[in-house]
Amino acid sequence: MTTTAGSRFGNGPERRSGPPTWAFRPGPAPARPSVVEQIKALILHHRLRPGDPLPSEAELCETFGAGRSSVREAIKVLDALDIVQVRHGHGTFVGRLSLSALVESLSFRGLLSPDDDFRVLADLVDVRELFERAMAGRIIDALLPVHLEQLAELVGEMELQLQHGRDIVAADRSFHALLLQPLANELVAQLSSACWEVHAVVAPHLNIVTAQDEADTVEAHRAMVEALRIGDPHRFTEAVRRHYVPVRRRIAAARAEGVAARVGGVVEGATARDRAASSGRQTSDV
Repeated sequence: MTTTAGSRFGNGPERRSGPPTWAFRPGPAPARPSVVEQIKALILHHRLRPGDPLPSEAELCETFGAGRSSVREAIKVLDALDIVQVRHGHGTFVGRLSLSALVESLSFRGLLSPDDDFRVLADLVDVRELFERAMAGRIIDALLPVHLEQLAELVGEMELQLQHGRDIVAADRSFHALLLQPLANELVAQLSSACWEVHAVVAPHLNIVTAQDEADTVEAHRAMVEALRIGDPHRFTEAVRRHYVPVRRRIAAARAEGVAARVGGVVEGATARDRAASSGRQTSDV
């Protein structure tokens, strides 16, 4: 027997009279929850997982007592947040629940607010460093010999790219993803990936990376691998700290340039106003 999303939730063709049995009924509240909140409550109430089907649009309308336009708008909002996924011709499903919306928001904020002095990027660097330093012991315990060999190979790739004057960002990102992979912590992995996505968007607006910055970065990665090999969490956390020194240096330099530019603009504007006022007085005297 074919099972549809509706019959699965007790709302199929042979449903009983009265409210559908799968409908989530919140307790008394001062205001009726929005359709967005009701769909989220439905997912939680039925413990749905990514990829599970949701009831049809008509069934959602019936359950929530809402019009089609309200349900469609709610689905659009949830789709943008990756809470649901619309597969045209197939229906609506629980989404991947990724951090894509967070990445978009932070990236745009970082680009839109230059007066923040790259605060978004600086905060994300703090978050990335916090993850790796705080979880040093767990990382050492979880890494297998094959992981250590792969990390060493990525350091070698960074060195090779550096010798040819190429960017090492891709190898750097792969290194840190592999570092956290054995922990099997999906949330940490997603947050770390989100930090990298924002970094990739905002970082080009920093000062040009110097050869010394790149060399320091490669050396810090090599020190991290060596610390992991001997199982020394203190040496590992120190190597992690050194790894983030170059990017912090570039953020500080970009902030200083931003402040100087703003001060220069204020001074130039004041000078222009003074000249205009002086010219006006001279014309009046004539």
